[in-house]
Amino acid sequence: MPADFAIETAGLTKIFRSRWSRKEFCAVDGVSLQVPRGTTFGLLGPNGAGKTTFVKMLLSVVHPTAGQALIYSRDSSVPESRRPIGYLPENHRFPTYFTGAGMLDFYAALSGVSAGDRARRIPELLELLGLADWGDVRLAKYSKGMLQRIGLAQAIIHQPSILILDEPSDGVDPVGRRHIRDILHGLEEKGTTIFINSHLLVEVELFCRDVAILHRGKVARTGSVKELTMGKGYKVSAPGEMSDNVRSALGAFASGVAARDGVVDFQFGTREEANRAIDLLRAEKCEVESMIPTTSTLEEVFIATVEG
Repeated sequence: MPADFAIETAGLTKIFRSRWSRKEFCAVDGVSLQVPRGTTFGLLGPNGAGKTTFVKMLLSVVHPTAGQALIYSRDSSVPESRRPIGYLPENHRFPTYFTGAGMLDFYAALSGVSAGDRARRIPELLELLGLADWGDVRLAKYSKGMLQRIGLAQAIIHQPSILILDEPSDGVDPVGRRHIRDILHGLEEKGTTIFINSHLLVEVELFCRDVAILHRGKVARTGSVKELTMGKGYKVSAPGEMSDNVRSALGAFASGVAARDGVVDFQFGTREEANRAIDLLRAEKCEVESMIPTTSTLEEVFIATVEG
C-alpha cells in the first residue's frame, strides 16, 4: 500500500558544534512535518531560520542530530529512498563548459536515465523551458534566468515523483516566473509532490497549497494558504456622501473606519454586524459599494508570525 505522505519528519533536529569554541547552535529544533503525496508545499522563514539545513537533512547531505526524515515511509539516509527525488539547489553551479544539452545528458546519465530516453527527453525539456535554441550553447553564455530554467530541467529530467526546489524563481523575470509556475502546475496535475523553499512569498501564495513557517529552527505556524490568509471579519464600503448621523451610527459598532477616494470602508467583526450595517445604509437611502470578507496576504501572515 503506498505511503500517505511523500515527506515526513519527526522531531528532526540539527545541532552544529564549533570545533574551536565548543559552542553549540541549534539550526533545526524538533521539526515535525507531513507533506501529503501529490501536493505543493512551501517552506518559509527568515534568513537563518533553518530552511536550507532542513532540506539538506531530507537529502541526507547533512545528518540529523536527532529525529528522523522519511521519504515514502523510508528513512532518507537510505540511498534508495532518494531515487524518486529531483532537486534544484539555490545558487547552483553547473560546469560552464557544458552546453545546455550536454549538461542535461550528463546529469540524466547520473540519474540512471537510458541513452534512448535521454535523446528523447532532452529536446522536449529544452522546448518546454523555452531553451530550444540554446541547447548547443555553453552555459557560460546563459543569463541567470536561463541558468535557473536549465536547472529546473536538470531536476525533472528523470521524471521524479518528488521535486524539491530551493528558490526556483530566483533571478527569473515575471514572465519567466509565470512560465515556471505553469510547468510546475502541470507536474502537480500529474501527481508530482512539489516542495518549495522560497523567500518569494507572492509566488508561494500563488502556487502552494500548504505552507510551514520556520522561525529560529522551530515550526512557528503551519496550515493551508487559504486558512492562514483567511480574515476574521467583513468590510462594508459605501460612498462618502453619507450623512454624519449615518456615519456615526455605523462607527458605533464598527471595529475600524477608513476613507479612500470618496469611499468609506467600515470593518466589522461578524457577518451579522456587516448585514446590520447594510440594512442601516439602505434604510437611509445610501448606496452600498461592496461587502467582502477581509483577508491577509501571506506576507502579512509571515511578518506577524516571525515578529510576534
